Amino acid sequence: MMKRIKFKKIDAFATGKSEGNPAGCIWLDEPGELSATEMLQIAKEMKGFVSEVGYATPVSENEYDLKYYSSERELDFCGHVTIATMYDIVKTNEPTAHESYQINTNRGRLMVENRIKSDDSVFVMSPDPVENNNVPDISEIAAKLRINESEINSRLPITIINAGLETLVVPISTLDSILGIQPDLDELKDFCYKSGVDIIEVFTPDVYEKTNDYRTRVFAPTFGYIEDPATGSGNSAFGYYLLNNDLWKNETITIEQNGKWEQYNVVKLQKKADENDNQRVWFGGGAISRIEGEYIIYP
Repeated sequence: MMKRIKFKKIDAFATGKSEGNPAGCIWLDEPGELSATEMLQIAKEMKGFVSEVGYATPVSENEYDLKYYSSERELDFCGHVTIATMYDIVKTNEPTAHESYQINTNRGRLMVENRIKSDDSVFVMSPDPVENNNVPDISEIAAKLRINESEINSRLPITIINAGLETLVVPISTLDSILGIQPDLDELKDFCYKSGVDIIEVFTPDVYEKTNDYRTRVFAPTFGYIEDPATGSGNSAFGYYLLNNDLWKNETITIEQNGKWEQYNVVKLQKKADENDNQRVWFGGGAISRIEGEYIIYP
């Protein structure tokens, strides 16, 4: 039987001067409406059009099950898809939208705050962080990023943190250096699989707009493309990195992300204690809906 499902292409973290990160958002009526094979196939068909595809199934008015797929595989969590999906749910249901929502993911139950009225954003609590000490050698990292080892800031540690995705966090000395990184897709993909990481996040406090705090770039070759232009999970790992190294200075951390000099995307981080009094990183942003319609699956 042919299936017709609600579909939107939504750009998360987009601003007036940047394009954001394109997400495919699909809303399902009930669990099991699509199989894992069908969800992966849709993500494969959307390769090059969106970064990842998310599937949202309502549990109640303010609770949703979320699944995430790249063109390569299912993901435990995807930040920009969560922002796109939940921002659209809130905007679609105004003025009766809830102040907070719960999402159920492969990385557990997470909270989402509706801050549309105050910040034109939704903020998402990131998964519990897990740190991995099996960090690759600095010379190998530099070689795979195709930069000089001296461009990596040796005064700060290189760390692997999972806040949704296994993220290799690498400090870079200058904005010029970070913007000049041009790795090879296949070479970096092999390195990520060998190192056991999903993505590589590079960062520097050297920024284009001095009111911002950091510039980041995220490389995601294991998902089938070289760079993720705006991320929630990667920047959440970076937020925990800042906390662990006493580098979180402001209440809200504002991040410029992508490899463009002034046309960067904006991701915001905040910290808040959870019910167990553990500091959790929240990431926030808005989204712009570009395309709306139906996705048709033929038998």
